[in-house]
Amino acid sequence: MISFDEAIALIEANAALLGTEDVALAKAAGRVLAQPLHARSAAPRVAVAAMDGYAVIDAATRPGEALQVVGESRAGEGFSGVVAAGQAVRIFTGAPMPAGADRCIMQEYASRDGERVRFAEGYGPGWHVRAAGSDFAAGDLLLDAGTRLTPRAIIAAAAADEARLTVAMRPRVAIIGTGDELASPGEAHLRVDAIPESVTHGVAALIEQAGASVVGRTIGLDDLPALEAAAGAALATADLVIVTGGASVGERDFAKPMFAAHGLELVFAKVAIKPGKPVWLGRARGKWVLGLPGNPTSAMVTARLFLLPLLARLQGQPAGAVLHWRNLPLATPLGGTGGRETFVRARWDEAGLTPLGNQDSGAQGALAEADWLIRCPSGQPERAAGDLVSALPF
Repeated sequence: MISFDEAIALIEANAALLGTEDVALAKAAGRVLAQPLHARSAAPRVAVAAMDGYAVIDAATRPGEALQVVGESRAGEGFSGVVAAGQAVRIFTGAPMPAGADRCIMQEYASRDGERVRFAEGYGPGWHVRAAGSDFAAGDLLLDAGTRLTPRAIIAAAAADEARLTVAMRPRVAIIGTGDELASPGEAHLRVDAIPESVTHGVAALIEQAGASVVGRTIGLDDLPALEAAAGAALATADLVIVTGGASVGERDFAKPMFAAHGLELVFAKVAIKPGKPVWLGRARGKWVLGLPGNPTSAMVTARLFLLPLLARLQGQPAGAVLHWRNLPLATPLGGTGGRETFVRARWDEAGLTPLGNQDSGAQGALAEADWLIRCPSGQPERAAGDLVSALPF
């Protein structure tokens, strides 16, 4: 049995970018950039006004002295002439500074009378001009490969003047839930021995949130031939197959056996963590297979800890791109841990992190409250309120 850090290192070493494709900028949100993005040209390309006002020659302008307004400069349509001493050009924010002018005086200081304008005292010291290239220069790196295209990154990509972007292909993921006891939500109440199948729904939501696509989601009964067939069908259509449940060592735990007929080779079989010790990762028919525990809390904790890093690698990011641990204070005491590294579910408020009272691996009601995982090394003694602990957004 390996440690959490060893498992992440194996994911980092073995998983890689699936491939790339070109997409329209309008379709690129949420994708991962596969190539560095450089600016086609400087921004702004020419000096522009940072305020609405009047473009003037600073050395030839004095408070109270009248200047002749000789034209107008708007964004997209600049003034074509040259400003001389004693002249001013009406200008708007983002408009090109006219040739000859070096300062924009804000309109709040201007008094206009027909084609003449005067400026009140106190219009300095700001010159209110954005120099050419003051945002970025032509050829500057705006976004590196591996950048997730958030709304803010999309702004930078559009500013680079690129209509299409080369991005990582979306991993195609199939999910197979196993267990005779599982029933679709809305139908479980019809059988006294059934429970609503919740895990694959939560895992599917996490997959979509991580930029991948769910291409199949099925529930398989505890029948090995049927599960082998389901595994084969999933491997034929997906880059990654996730199987939930059946990951322990009972005679009806078929998660690994159902892939054995498809040439399963394990990368790791168990991880020394709590909850989620049975989590495993392997390859079959050249595709990835990740086994998650069937208990809802265990499944979602291990999906956060192992599925998200795996999806990051398949999209060209390092596994650590989704493992941003932070040192945060405890709002209440935290009990000690046993022989395994433990990930405690907690909620955050202005007082700090509060470990949830129900840490059972099968708990579902408490999952909605948990928004952080506290990482607790094995053998850690009790921690007091106010102590800093390592935590990960959940």
